Amino acid sequence: MNIQVNTDHNIEGSEELNSYIDSSFSAKFSRFGNAITRIEVHLSDENAGKPGSDDKRCLLEARVANHQPIVVTHHADNISDAIETASDKLLRSLDNMAGKMTNHDSPKNFNVDSSIGSDEEE
Repeated sequence: MNIQVNTDHNIEGSEELNSYIDSSFSAKFSRFGNAITRIEVHLSDENAGKPGSDDKRCLLEARVANHQPIVVTHHADNISDAIETASDKLLRSLDNMAGKMTNHDSPKNFNVDSSIGSDEEE
């Protein structure tokens, strides 16, 4: 899975930010294996540095093999909250897609390792 981080001119992109996103997303989305080919992260400050609430936006676009991209967005007071909540939304959307593929016996391959992240003992 390739993770591409984009920021607007009001958000400072840094190696620390990239590392945080990479490690967080690698852990969170690991059970989808190679089904997710790329996640694009778009971070912006919609008030352009002016004070205001919920002005930091995180838009995530997940590219899933053999499927249309999944796009989610979240606004928050700070970038880390926007990233975390948007990634939770994306995880729910991917789980929903995986469930639909399983329930309908779709010919499109969407492999999910359901044992990762489960609380059941083997």
